[in-house]
Amino acid sequence: MIRNQWYVVLESKEVKPGKPLGVTRMGEKLVFWRDGAGKLGCLRDLCAHRGAALSLGKVCGENIQCPFHGIQYDALGRGRVIPANGMNAPVPERYKVLSYPTYEAHGFIWLWWGENPPEELKPPRFFEDIDEQFSYSSAHDPWPAHYSRVIENQLDVVHLPFVHDNTIGRGNRTLVNGPVVHWVDPDLMFVYVYNEVDRGQKPLKPEEIPAPHGPFRLAFLFPNLWQNHISEDVRIVAAFVPVDDEHTLLYLRFYQKFVRVPLLRELLNALAMPFNLYVAHQDRRVVTTQRPKPSALKMGEKLIQGDAPIVAYRTRRQALLEMATKEGHV
Repeated sequence: MIRNQWYVVLESKEVKPGKPLGVTRMGEKLVFWRDGAGKLGCLRDLCAHRGAALSLGKVCGENIQCPFHGIQYDALGRGRVIPANGMNAPVPERYKVLSYPTYEAHGFIWLWWGENPPEELKPPRFFEDIDEQFSYSSAHDPWPAHYSRVIENQLDVVHLPFVHDNTIGRGNRTLVNGPVVHWVDPDLMFVYVYNEVDRGQKPLKPEEIPAPHGPFRLAFLFPNLWQNHISEDVRIVAAFVPVDDEHTLLYLRFYQKFVRVPLLRELLNALAMPFNLYVAHQDRRVVTTQRPKPSALKMGEKLIQGDAPIVAYRTRRQALLEMATKEGHV
């Protein structure tokens, strides 16, 4: 996993007022909570005193209280109260728990995974072409796989007629022209797909394909957001949430804006999710068998032209990993 990045780690509805939530993300046990005003806090789920899980405690005003001895911490991880010493006694600076910045928008919670965040920490990005006219339904799907493999699966345009032969890959379009990878900026790439039936022709190279056109494209926004831009009115969005090195939570959403009547809208959105999960499980069955678990730019795989989006992803990911290493965050 890449340090010093904003990662989607939860949906907003998972962190309820007044109730700490303990989760594992990025291989770390973390606790999230909301204060009385709904503001989020996130700390490492480990009391500085005797190592108890803060997630078993309770919310006290703006602070979280350890369930063992009642020590309270604020959202910056600073100890505020040690009950045994008296409510007015100063708390030594050593009573501090690692905290992480959070950001909340679009029904998601982001976590900035790093230490010593910059003072001018820019907020995370979302897809600019999804606005308030869209409504969505969502599902959380566990995968026993490294998040990089799950991401690559959604960028893989070669597997469709084989893994999804009875769903989204119908049509026997096994020949892969291109695909065309377009970098919008250093952290956002579009992938345009031009698969067709193999009649003996050679696949076109990316540079032989005219300028990308049509509404359909895939988009990936580093470090863990993906969009299937099916049409102007329909999208599939996925957040690949790293749990640890061998487990990922796929946060899957179906977005649409062609039905906006409230009851019909919610019904349509709910009915779309079983099919989308079925398609995801067709992928999961195969992806969980891949070895080694994490992907890398150089790992001995014999790649083909159709793997261009995966190569593009790995190249950028490797650059970000090296950048984090140079900054002292491995």
